[in-house]
Amino acid sequence: MCPEENKQNNECCLGTILKVIVTLQNRSEKFDCLAEGCDRPFLGPTPTTVCFNTRPINLFRCADGCLWTMPYTLNGIPGNSSVFRVENVEGCCATCRVLAVNPDTAAADCAPYVGTDSFFTINLNCVGALKCLPDTFINCV
Repeated sequence: MCPEENKQNNECCLGTILKVIVTLQNRSEKFDCLAEGCDRPFLGPTPTTVCFNTRPINLFRCADGCLWTMPYTLNGIPGNSSVFRVENVEGCCATCRVLAVNPDTAAADCAPYVGTDSFFTINLNCVGALKCLPDTFINCV
């Protein structure tokens, strides 16, 4: 059973972490490499490398621990993905963009994902865990 929402301030622990990620994605200034993990204060492996704008995540279902997947269409081709970019968090609800594997294999080393036009909103009380993937640059987000 997953923890219940803290009703006093309408926050939940995953919502708090995702809000930090949204803030980092929206921030243009760079910080020193001070910490590791989902809430480190900068995007990227070090503050002196490429300017990253996305911390991709995986979400795992609370009920059975399985990876969430969502459908998308990219260049007219449908697919499913388990990689997302959090766009907004309000209380225990998060709006995410579905990311797809970069179809340009020549650019996939530098940009492993591309943004799609598929979005979803999820109740974070239904999420048991999240995993942060390596920071990256997503064009047009």
